[in-house]
Amino acid sequence: METFQKPLTQEEEAEYIRLLRDGSPEEAEQAQKTLVERNLRLVVHIVKKYQSADEDIEDFISIGCIGLIKAIRTFDEKKGRLATYACRCIENELLMFLRGKKKSSREVSLFEPIGQDKEGNEIHLVDVIEQNQPDIVENMELTGNIKRLFTLIDANLTERERQIIIMRYGLYGNREVTQNEIGEKLGISRSYVSRIEKKALSKLREKFEQG
Repeated sequence: METFQKPLTQEEEAEYIRLLRDGSPEEAEQAQKTLVERNLRLVVHIVKKYQSADEDIEDFISIGCIGLIKAIRTFDEKKGRLATYACRCIENELLMFLRGKKKSSREVSLFEPIGQDKEGNEIHLVDVIEQNQPDIVENMELTGNIKRLFTLIDANLTERERQIIIMRYGLYGNREVTQNEIGEKLGISRSYVSRIEKKALSKLREKFEQG
């Protein structure tokens, strides 16, 4: 693997984003090229989480670069650093690729014969596979969303909101408790617990949808 160029500083990144938005066509093209090159390390880092041993890493890097380019073209610098936003775009592109690949593979292979039963009848993979097997790609995405949700809880809720959400939904290994139980423990009414819970969930939903 080639040696990657060092990441841009925040000031350099802001300047290339400005050129991409407001520069001449030549400046914008060069700015995008530089932003891609200087963030290629990020693509490879994320690709390594999704690539399996029997798949070509170059294909995954190409897909990841598509996500990176989409991130560069749609990035809003008012919302932080490009790398943070690009990570989500790159992962989304890889997940879509894996879903499509999995669907294609399943269409080809599920009905291929894999053996015979005692009567000599052909057995197909679709005959023996569990229909409720966990979806690995969806589980990967779910795991990422759960981690992000915990981060949002810590970053956006007040101490009381966080306390109520943790107790109410049994987070961090705790037991789920009712609003009445929470009210008794905190010395407040059940209706007040309900209002705080709804407000906290509304905050989390808003932040989550913002990306």
